[in-house]
Amino acid sequence: MTHDNDQHLHEKYKKTLKREKRFVFSWQIIILISFFGLWELASRMYWIDPLIFSSPSEVYTVLVENFSDGSMLAHTQVTLFETVLGFLIGTILGIIMATILWSSERFSKIMDPYLVIMNAMPKVALGPIIIVAMGPGYLSIITMGAIISVVITTLVVYSAFREVDPNYVKVLKSFKATRGQIFKEAIFPATIPAMISTLKVNVGLSWVGVVVGEFLVSNEGLGYLIVYGFQVFDFSLVMSSLILIAIFAALMYKIVERIEVFLIRHTR
Repeated sequence: MTHDNDQHLHEKYKKTLKREKRFVFSWQIIILISFFGLWELASRMYWIDPLIFSSPSEVYTVLVENFSDGSMLAHTQVTLFETVLGFLIGTILGIIMATILWSSERFSKIMDPYLVIMNAMPKVALGPIIIVAMGPGYLSIITMGAIISVVITTLVVYSAFREVDPNYVKVLKSFKATRGQIFKEAIFPATIPAMISTLKVNVGLSWVGVVVGEFLVSNEGLGYLIVYGFQVFDFSLVMSSLILIAIFAALMYKIVERIEVFLIRHTR
């Protein structure tokens, strides 16, 4: 009888979660449609300047035309390649650096003030230096995408390593576990949620780094199209590029969410 009751409560809880997800998703769609609808109305009624702010219908026309001739697809592929690579490099390097800091308490104390200073430094301002050092190409733009997220990843993940319940470590030490075994069995699995949270932040940071890099040096990519649109006063092209960036950033965020669910499910 108790088992049946528990099963009933569990099913009821799952239905409540599904209803909540549907409710949240419905409101997200309503807000999105309302935004584009209000934007279109404001442009048509001249509440905003349609030349500067364009309109969803005009943006749609520009996207269809540019994807039809292949130009927008080529620029999108370049930016996606640079962003994904910068995102992965920045995240992986940050986790490696955090692991090195955790492995040596003395080294972490030495590096602490430098990490704080590096985090406070405006990474975008380093763009011209990076471009001069590495040349005006993919490498400098990918570096921009990586460098903007690597320090914050290091700080957040290292902080998560240090905040793991010390009782886990004590239990493993009582079984003569090495520091590497402690990290593998307790520290790393316990900090996966923090790493996933960092990944979500890094999605936005990587896009910022890459697009700024394209502003400065590139002759292709969505960042280049934004600059070109401003230069020729084609704000529909600018808005089209911004909307594509928003769409792909949202898709990357959703992929990270899927990874989060998978990792949490398989590390419990």
